[in-house]
Amino acid sequence: MASNSPRFSQLPPDSKLSLRDQICEIISTAITSSSLSYDRPLPSCRELALHLKVSRNTVFAAYSRLIDMGLLVSRDRSGYFVNPEVAQLSNAKITQSKKLNPDTCCPVQFQTNELVPIVNPLDWQEYPFPFIYNQIDPDLFPVDGWRECTRQVLGRKQLTNWTNDAVESDSKELVQQLRQRLLNTRGIYADEAEILITLGSQNALFILGSIFSSLFKSVAMEDPGFFGARNAFRMAGMNMDSVPIDEEGIIVDAIPNDCKLIFTTPSHQFPTMVTMSQTRREDLLNAASANDFIIIEDDYEAEMNYVTQTSPSLRSLDDSGRVIYIGSLSKTVSPGIRLGFIVAHRDIIKQARIARGVMMRHPPTIVQEIVARFFQLGHYDAHLRNIERRYTKRWYAMNHAISKNLNMLSQTATVGGTSFWLTGPDSFDSSLLKERLKPRGVLIDRGQDYYLHKKDKRSFRLGFAYVPIANMEAGVKIIAEEVNRLL
Repeated sequence: MASNSPRFSQLPPDSKLSLRDQICEIISTAITSSSLSYDRPLPSCRELALHLKVSRNTVFAAYSRLIDMGLLVSRDRSGYFVNPEVAQLSNAKITQSKKLNPDTCCPVQFQTNELVPIVNPLDWQEYPFPFIYNQIDPDLFPVDGWRECTRQVLGRKQLTNWTNDAVESDSKELVQQLRQRLLNTRGIYADEAEILITLGSQNALFILGSIFSSLFKSVAMEDPGFFGARNAFRMAGMNMDSVPIDEEGIIVDAIPNDCKLIFTTPSHQFPTMVTMSQTRREDLLNAASANDFIIIEDDYEAEMNYVTQTSPSLRSLDDSGRVIYIGSLSKTVSPGIRLGFIVAHRDIIKQARIARGVMMRHPPTIVQEIVARFFQLGHYDAHLRNIERRYTKRWYAMNHAISKNLNMLSQTATVGGTSFWLTGPDSFDSSLLKERLKPRGVLIDRGQDYYLHKKDKRSFRLGFAYVPIANMEAGVKIIAEEVNRLL
């Protein structure tokens, strides 16, 4: 006899969720889209199990989970039903949405801005050769250690550490761990009042731009440089002054005389990966004192050195309080955790804390506590040694593949980092190269996005952190084929 219960589609074949959660997903989707009636029973556990080819226990677990979430209710001798309260809420949303014509024009007309979005395919992980920026290999993430730290922080004794609304403060444990296990490795010794936790370096830059925009109308930046910093400063209402770079980093003599704020990435210049020389660092600090300007130092990928010792940070060489140091855990832990920090004079941190509170109150305290425990139990140090070992092998493999197959292009000299910067002749266009490579499964970052005025199209960037060593040579060969066609 035919069943009068609702029918659901088969489970997705490539889902990474457990069977229970896959069932929860298809049912909750049907509920929120108002595809199910609240007065009609759902299939029995036996019926749905036969239809989806899973066990009855799995279906029962899914139904129990949906009941706990308040999406379903169980009625004795009748079965499982959509919670009437959820059904009423969904109907109210649909009724409200029908009042707006989907073709209605937006009442606000936005002007074209100069912000540079990060445009990568949402399914970039499905590409065999994703040589793109800011991605890490998830296989290197210490899941067991992170799970243990999360379990400890979620214990009842720790609840008071992260359930409060801590606008004026950060996790004391995290600040202490940063001081003892990270900052001192860069020669930086700072008090608690000189440290502010942020939602990554991007958030740190926007906070700094916000507090300095009323004092300084412009900021001098490396060109090519970090477009994320340009976006942050532009959003804060500041103008850009471009400063060229060479094989030693930012050219100090090219900094405008009236400039009062400088942004630089000395450890590995973003995006060329050039490391600022010791002489250039001293020249920059001397110029800051002589010309009375502030330096924002983004210590990008300072930990990723494979050929020589890591250079000292500008902050560690500064004795005037003119260097503002920002760092991030995106590359050493995970970009998805979104934690960074600012180290600066206590008066600057005081203003930055006020600005942060206005923007988003504070970064999630529970994440701060988990990361603090991650440091405290030694997981960070072990993880850092692991990724340094893995990335060193990948760096040498990628460097060899580029030298062997892309020697028709010029390669910026670098001693570390997780990417390479390549430049073609004057007629070369990396935008065309990017378009030709995508259908062949290769993703790259075009270079013109890193230039202030986007006029230089000759360069492109290859990130290798996500690409296995076994795939590097094949991917670089495909790039070489398309480069030769363009040349």
